[in-house]
Amino acid sequence: LRGLPLVGVNHLHAHIYAAALDRRATVFPCVSLVASGGHTSLFHSRSPIEHELLGATRDDAAGEAFDKAASLLGLSYPGGPAIDRAARAGNRKAVRFPRARLDPDALDFSFSGVKTAVLYHCRGQDGRTPRPMTERETSDVAAAFQEAVVEALTDRVMAAVERTGAERVAVGGGVAANSRLREELQNVTRRRGVELLLPPMKFCIDNGAMVAGLGWHLLKAGRTSDLWLDACPTAKGRA
Repeated sequence: LRGLPLVGVNHLHAHIYAAALDRRATVFPCVSLVASGGHTSLFHSRSPIEHELLGATRDDAAGEAFDKAASLLGLSYPGGPAIDRAARAGNRKAVRFPRARLDPDALDFSFSGVKTAVLYHCRGQDGRTPRPMTERETSDVAAAFQEAVVEALTDRVMAAVERTGAERVAVGGGVAANSRLREELQNVTRRRGVELLLPPMKFCIDNGAMVAGLGWHLLKAGRTSDLWLDACPTAKGRA
């Protein structure tokens, strides 16, 4: 009735835009990682509204793996913050959990293997026999699991930097709040001479500001939608 435009916003692209909130410096172009409970995707982001999908998880999302590992360890939900807290008192080298071996040229992720390894470690090979663990053992497993996930994420991000020649890396999604991931990304980007763009903690979770900000850019570019707009659970190709 009011004749207002309808703007469809891709939720994953909005998480990328979260790194631009509260920031006056240039963000794009960049390699961008969105890691959350439902998605783990890697993009070459040429502008706020132009994103090329480089890789994605082939099974579980990183955040989903955190939730499952936390549940197996008897930690609280959501699993990401719980694992992060427990891991601070743990030894990340105490257990060697597997890293997925994908095609050498692939920029995809896989977290089902490490999730299953935690299951076997905590409940035996039948997955049904919980073994008692001390608080220290729980912290060690949390730290070792977290390290496996963080290593997979940072390795693919830096492989994407090499492939695209990007000079910036942006990270979004709930897993972007993980302290070990933020620390390791700072380390690897500093060594490579790449700028790291992390959203403030308040913008890592789902929020209206990132959707509104990206929506403004889409509207400015004339990217409006009609009333046939429908929800789509995946993000493929360019925006």
